[in-house]
Amino acid sequence: MVSSIDDLNVTLGIEEEYFLVDAKTRQLVLDPDPGILEYCKNNRGAHNFVPELLRSQIEANSCVCEKFSQVRPSITEMRGTIQEAAQKYGANIFAASLHPTSSWNEQLITKGERYERLTSALQHSSRQLIVGGMHIHAGFDDENRRIWVMTSLRRYMPILLALSTSSPLSEGKLTGFKSFRLNMIGNLPRTGIPLAMASMLQFERLLAEYKQMQFIDDASEIWWDIRPSHSYPTIELRICDVCPKIDDAMCIIALFTCLIRALIRLHEKGALPPEPRLEIINANKWLAQRYGVFALMGDTRDGGMVDFADAVERVIVMVLKEAQALGCEEEIHHAHNILRNGSSADRQIDHFSLRKLEGDSIEEALKSTVDLIVNESLEGVG
Repeated sequence: MVSSIDDLNVTLGIEEEYFLVDAKTRQLVLDPDPGILEYCKNNRGAHNFVPELLRSQIEANSCVCEKFSQVRPSITEMRGTIQEAAQKYGANIFAASLHPTSSWNEQLITKGERYERLTSALQHSSRQLIVGGMHIHAGFDDENRRIWVMTSLRRYMPILLALSTSSPLSEGKLTGFKSFRLNMIGNLPRTGIPLAMASMLQFERLLAEYKQMQFIDDASEIWWDIRPSHSYPTIELRICDVCPKIDDAMCIIALFTCLIRALIRLHEKGALPPEPRLEIINANKWLAQRYGVFALMGDTRDGGMVDFADAVERVIVMVLKEAQALGCEEEIHHAHNILRNGSSADRQIDHFSLRKLEGDSIEEALKSTVDLIVNESLEGVG
């Protein structure tokens, strides 16, 4: 264990699940040419590219970033590689958590024993899962510290979710939610915010019971919104939508990283606040899903309600010292831009509504919204 927070290094790894869309029709590419994934693997550099449950998706896994300054180039490189491959076959990368018009009954499942077993067990819950997420791995210190930090992070997860929201449209309709993705994921078992845990032993005991009762084969089948990673010595934030704009993604990654350091600093001072009830955290999570950055949330510090912008400002003040230490002040303050201009979900809703007001048919407005997401997904990508 490190002796001081000032000695603590947080390594980062980013996973993003992208869709492939046809450049002409703007629909998902249901059965992409194998050459797309092959090109990505042959040109992967320090990163990795793997198939996802649906053939219309590719998951990108970044290298281990020892410094925060390595994260943005990693995301840019991953998106650039997939776009280069996709363009060769008339497709584009689409970095948002739901495609506005995709339908579950058109999708094709990737071949493989694991996917066949999951779809057999989960039935329609898996077949309708046309979603992508951004997962952030944070590696630091010993396993017990990672577990209690995971617990302490739970109250902030609705804030990180709201800033990331990018899934307001489903099957050609406005859902009324800023992150409809989480509504769909909620149909799966072993999802949601985990119970409070203080040590790895507590997690391992739960894991052993799951295995003994044959609920799971291994920890990769625990799909909590934040979890100890099955494959790496990290905690993995899984609650966030994919952000089309890399600037938005970087803001969330910076807040997550700085919150880890700030919570450890508070713990060293004996100043960690008491844990809110899980029911309260879940209520705030639902408000984030529904309203995004326009939510009024339960105030886990003072009680009552708090405006989302005020809640974000509190977090920025809390982590500013850590942002200065890590060199990510600009990324932290980008949260103000998201508050001012909205998340991707807000931009999609506004764009879709404006196109209809200006005379587009619903089909034309939906295609234009896909174009908006594709263009944002490639901002800053060479």
